[in-house]
Amino acid sequence: MTALVSRLPLVVAIPTKNEAENIASTVDAVAGHVEAVVVVDSGSTDDTCAIAAAHGAQVVPYTWDGGYPKKKQWCLENVHPDVPWLLFLDGDEVPTPELLAELREVFSRPVTAAAFDIPLLYWFAGRPLRRGHTVVKRSLLDRTRVRYPEVDDLAAPGMGEQEGHYQPTADGPVGQLRGRIEHRDLDPVRTWFDRHNRYSDWEAWLEHHPGTKEQVRGLKTRQGRLFQKVPFKPLLFFGYTYVARRGFLDGRAGFDYALALSFYRWQIGLKTRERAPS
Repeated sequence: MTALVSRLPLVVAIPTKNEAENIASTVDAVAGHVEAVVVVDSGSTDDTCAIAAAHGAQVVPYTWDGGYPKKKQWCLENVHPDVPWLLFLDGDEVPTPELLAELREVFSRPVTAAAFDIPLLYWFAGRPLRRGHTVVKRSLLDRTRVRYPEVDDLAAPGMGEQEGHYQPTADGPVGQLRGRIEHRDLDPVRTWFDRHNRYSDWEAWLEHHPGTKEQVRGLKTRQGRLFQKVPFKPLLFFGYTYVARRGFLDGRAGFDYALALSFYRWQIGLKTRERAPS
């Protein structure tokens, strides 16, 4: 029987800006389980850096120069590059115990995959969503075989220093893990709408730049590529999330989340039409 590793041979990188409400639980969830925990901070004006350091994380300042590489690729190149494997966590995310146990199994034998996709256990308005639409992120990367592409979107609004909504490319097979990253956002729900208001600016910009849109389409999941082609996206996304994926079993939070996602798709459509020549 293969012995499980006690300390995972990977580095956790946590890109942050003003995550004082959440960062302690994120750092605590991985400290002692991995080689290093590094908070890569973009000029937080709250206590993010002090709290992260107090909980044992290394804090590295980051300033975007307006070009490529953006923040996550910069992390791949600069955050403990001597350790090949890097796990990205947002400042409000923690790996579940099931995911940590699964990672110990993965690294107890030679790893052939270049990256792993990990599903999220999403929280919305203070409630966990166990059903409905599941976000999957390519979060665990072998930096020697994975790279974030440089798409032609530097003039686009909405994203800034962060890579857009697409997956990094892998030179090798991509595995799928069953354990989840718990996206436990403790901030007020208005911050979700603030973020998605910016994201919809980027998505609407893509609709009027077909070359860049095709670049991004090729980097999305199969599900994401299919969804790009369907009409009536707000209505269909609500039906998919709330009915087909049984979001209704999450109660009022499931309804609110499905409605919020539908509103996000409506925003993209409205902003796209607004940008169209009259």
